[in-house]
Amino acid sequence: MSKPIEVLPSPFNFLEKIFNEIQELNIDISSFECDHICYRVETYERYKELKNKLQTIGEFLSEEIIANRPISTFKLFAPIKFKDKTISCLELPAPKENSSYNEGFEHIEFVINESFSTFMQKYPNLTFKISSINKQMNPEISLELKGGTIKFHHNSLEYVVKYLQT
Repeated sequence: MSKPIEVLPSPFNFLEKIFNEIQELNIDISSFECDHICYRVETYERYKELKNKLQTIGEFLSEEIIANRPISTFKLFAPIKFKDKTISCLELPAPKENSSYNEGFEHIEFVINESFSTFMQKYPNLTFKISSINKQMNPEISLELKGGTIKFHHNSLEYVVKYLQT
């Protein structure tokens, strides 16, 4: 395990819960890149505060307005290392208007190298959320777990920020 992110709580309890659930569900993530982790905040003021602090531990890649609120992306100077995965980016979304969020780590995302249908067919006992499967920018599927959410998409967040967003 690598050194925790200094300006945020340690991600390791969150990651331990998620990875234990992934293992319990027998989801094979061995060949997938875990490209980023998401940290949620309760207020826009906290978003602005953390956005500034995170620039001390990572390269600010972008801030985009998605679903009517800003989302910042950072490439960590010291990636998070957990088990056999290296997580190089962190996503920080501002809260959506009229939505309530608890501050903390919310989801991780994996880059998969197969179609969504092929991937989902491997796990017929799981109920994937597919509401974002037809998104124009980096479609995804997800699973809500007890410890948080895991999302699967075809391009890393860093690639999307650098090459696909306009």
